[in-house]
Amino acid sequence: MEISGIFTAIVIGIVIGILGRLVIPGRQRIGVLWTILVGIAAALVGTAVAGAFGVADTRGIDWIELAIQIGLAALGVGGVERLKSRR
Repeated sequence: MEISGIFTAIVIGIVIGILGRLVIPGRQRIGVLWTILVGIAAALVGTAVAGAFGVADTRGIDWIELAIQIGLAALGVGGVERLKSRR
């Protein structure tokens, strides 16, 4: 993977993580780094899930893939928040 691919993954992870936080109502008590990590993971897993369903490569913007990624990011942010609140 080239440096541009790593940079792109980080940027997409930030966007997906922020969108995932916006989907969940209320305030989330997790840091920015956790949001980025959850967003990157959700983007990667969401792409794999969309590929498995055959909706990863469509003409124009891949809305279904994006929805899957945001949904996974929302689940991830909620999960991390629950784990951190138990401490």
